[in-house]
Amino acid sequence: MSRTHLSGITILALLAGLILASRAPSADEKTGKKDEEGFVSIFDGKTLNGWHASAKTGHSRASKNTTGGKWVAEDGAIIGSQDIPGNGGILITDKKYGDFEVVLEMKNDFGPDSGLFLRSTEDGKAYQAMIDYHPNGNLMGVYGEGIGGFNQRNFTFGKKVTEITEDKSDLVRLPISPEKWPEFWKHGEWQELRARIEGNPPKVTTWIKGVKFMEFTDDKKRLPDTGGIALQVHGGGDLTKEFVRYRNIRVKELK
Repeated sequence: MSRTHLSGITILALLAGLILASRAPSADEKTGKKDEEGFVSIFDGKTLNGWHASAKTGHSRASKNTTGGKWVAEDGAIIGSQDIPGNGGILITDKKYGDFEVVLEMKNDFGPDSGLFLRSTEDGKAYQAMIDYHPNGNLMGVYGEGIGGFNQRNFTFGKKVTEITEDKSDLVRLPISPEKWPEFWKHGEWQELRARIEGNPPKVTTWIKGVKFMEFTDDKKRLPDTGGIALQVHGGGDLTKEFVRYRNIRVKELK
């Protein structure tokens, strides 16, 4: 093999190395090891690599120059808020998922309306595991975000985070009594939420701190078989000084 040929191979290898080095690794690539349950981290705790904000939802109408809310990686968490009063949006994974289970920890202010979007489109159509953490809101009910037809929940917050009332549901009755709720849910602490979606029409199951809160099976196909995982900051009002916080976001793709 000639010296010239060797030089050409070397140059090509160097160029390939430079291209790979210039591409920022996604969160999946950085933390791609599965844990004992088969989950992979999709947030590296330091950057928003593998995620992007979308201003294409109906929550991003307050400004022509909207960025889909304000999203930062700080103190090991994704922190979201409105970028200007009334203007929200979603932060969505670059990767699309089909059948999967996602788990995260949240420590939101009691006031913002948020959500965990499953199989989300770029314009925010999704099966939403609700994180409506505010008076008259709900955690881990299932809502058709932009796709209509259902709003399933088994409790509603009162004026305080310690106060809930039971909403009767034929799907899953409230597993924690309103009297025991203040002991079960500790505001101001990191606490786990989990959701699974499988099939299409899908079955969506949700848990709070390992306790199943909802199991909803749709009766028709409303979305494609795959979509992103997204976090929401709701539009409306002025939530520029109230924040949602998420960390330890992991996903397990189901066969």
